[in-house]
Parts: sequence; structure tokens; C-alpha cells
Amino acid sequence: MRRGFARFLFLAFSSCIIPGGAVPPPALLAAETPVRAKPVEPGVAKALTSEPPRVSRWNGYERQDYTFSGRAVRLVKPRAAATGNPWLWRAEFPDSAPATDKALLAKGWHVAYYKVSNLYGAPVALDAMDGFYEHATNTLKLSPTPVLVGVSRGGLYAMNWTARHPDKVAAVYLDAPVCDFKSWPMGLWKGQRARNGKMEIMRSYGFKTEEELMAYTGNPVDNLAPVARHRVPIISVVGTADKVVPLEENTAVLEKRYRELGGEILVIRKEGVGHHPHGLENDPSPIVDFILKKTKERRANGAACK
Repeated sequence: MRRGFARFLFLAFSSCIIPGGAVPPPALLAAETPVRAKPVEPGVAKALTSEPPRVSRWNGYERQDYTFSGRAVRLVKPRAAATGNPWLWRAEFPDSAPATDKALLAKGWHVAYYKVSNLYGAPVALDAMDGFYEHATNTLKLSPTPVLVGVSRGGLYAMNWTARHPDKVAAVYLDAPVCDFKSWPMGLWKGQRARNGKMEIMRSYGFKTEEELMAYTGNPVDNLAPVARHRVPIISVVGTADKVVPLEENTAVLEKRYRELGGEILVIRKEGVGHHPHGLENDPSPIVDFILKKTKERRANGAACK
């Protein structure tokens, strides 16, 4: 027994106590350092919080806030869900021009927002959106074909994700959308140049050189063929005097090219209006009616809605 106790003391002393208070050798530190778990892939990620959602009210409707895969989620629930659990998926600025959201909530739609800000619709943002889509459809049991909403820079997210998954999108609602990052935030033409715009784009997309950036053909205006093949209807509300995200460099180009590909797009031009205000706040019915009509048509035709 004494021999066992003496051996214990020897091992404890030799393994943990270094004469003179010196730092243990790296091998010992490595053994003591917890192994970090690998990042969860977006497609199988789970909500990274054990706490229940924070519940509040948003314009009279229940609002839930929580995190999913380390990013903020905001879900506004209708009082009674419509058949099939249809939903709006806001890509950015969830509080901007809420009249459409409120009108659809009253008709039983959910409104969701998943924060992938400052990634400008880059593939890394789309990967995160893929994970949230699985969460929304599998866990929340929302419709497999949401309507994506792209306000301003959100146009990059909404259109790029639609081009990646055109079979999973019922329709797209754009509002003063960025359709080419060379217009904004880079400001190469008439569009407003955002501070550090080029650097942010290069960082988000992983471009190594400016030549690689300029040769990129994955902007919404360049990548409409898969969207048109799946006949995804688009509505875009724009101001004709927008100097931040000029109509002629963004929606006008997208409109022309989409029509040439046989796609359906309705553009509502607000004469003399700039980048703000967004939406049709006095009467959102043209947007709401378009969304309801097109999702109903696609459900009936089996084109995308299930």
C-alpha cells in the first residue's frame, strides 16, 4: 500500500510540478488541451443554443428570436397558419417596409429572417442559407418553397440563392435590389461606392486578385438561366431616381435579360423616388397580389410549389 502511494506521489510530482515554476513541455500541454469540435456543416447544423426562443410581439404577431448555427433567426408567426405553411424569407433588413409582411401574416404566412449580413450573397452566405432552409422546412415545418425577399443588398442573397436552388423558390420579391456588386458596393459606374466596398467583396468571395473579381460571372444579372428554366416569377419595386443602386445598372439589366430568357418579371417603377423609402407602404396590394397569385399558380401547375 505504501509502495502504491509512493508511486502515486512520484507520478503526480513528475507530471505536474516543474522545478522553478517552469511551463510544462508542449507535449504535456497538448495532452491537457481540450480538442475542439469540428464546425457543424450547414446542412446538418442544429440550433446552437439550449435556451428557448425569446418571445415578443411584432405588430400584433408572435415573434421568436433565437440562434441557429451561430446566426440570428427571427421568426414572426401568423395567428393561424395558411395551408402548407407558406413563408416569406427576408434576406436582409427585416424591418424595412413591413406593410407586405403584415398583409401576408394576416393571410396566414410566416415571415423569417436569417442573418448572413456583410457577405454580399457570396457562396459562404449561400451555404449558411442552405442550412437554415433545412431547419425551416424540416424542423419548423414551413413550406419547401418560400418566397425570397431581397431589399437593397439583399437582392444579391435572394437572387443568388434562387439561382442555386430555383426548384425551391416559389417567387422572388425584390426592392431597390443590388443585382451586380460592381454597381454597389464597388461603385464602378454610377452606383454609390461604399467604403471598403472592393475589399469587402474580395474578402467575402475569396477573390485573390482584382482580375479574378472583374471576371466573375456569378452576379444575379449574369446567372439568370437556371431561374428562367424553372420559371420563377419575379417582382421588383424600384425608384427611378435611385442614385445608390441605380435602376439602369441593376433591375433594368436584370429585367431585360430575364425577359430575353423567357422569364416572367414585373417591375413597378416609383417615379422620382430614390433608394428610400422601400416598398409600397401606402398600399402593398400590388406586391401581395402578385405573390399570392404566382404561388397559387405554381402550386396548381406543380412547377415549384409542393
